[in-house]
Amino acid sequence: MSHVETELIVTSTTQVDEGDHERFTHIVLDGYTPKDGDFVPLDNSVVGAMINATPVRALCGKVWVPGRDPQKYPLCPTCKEIAETMGWSLPAG
Repeated sequence: MSHVETELIVTSTTQVDEGDHERFTHIVLDGYTPKDGDFVPLDNSVVGAMINATPVRALCGKVWVPGRDPQKYPLCPTCKEIAETMGWSLPAG
């Protein structure tokens, strides 16, 4: 009788399909603060967009008019990866 050994390697990746961006919370950069200056707004405010029904652009490139409660959805993996690459700290959850 012969004995065959099998090794199973499992890797996990997040695959984002068409339409999935509607089911994520995205990160929107409202502005930035240079090392030697004051806050510089980018005209990309989520609050302003909600009030005025104007679109914003997320780090991942998604453009939309915000209106849903972001706490109800998981964080967009692309936005998260970009933010972490930039060295930004993200809230746990």
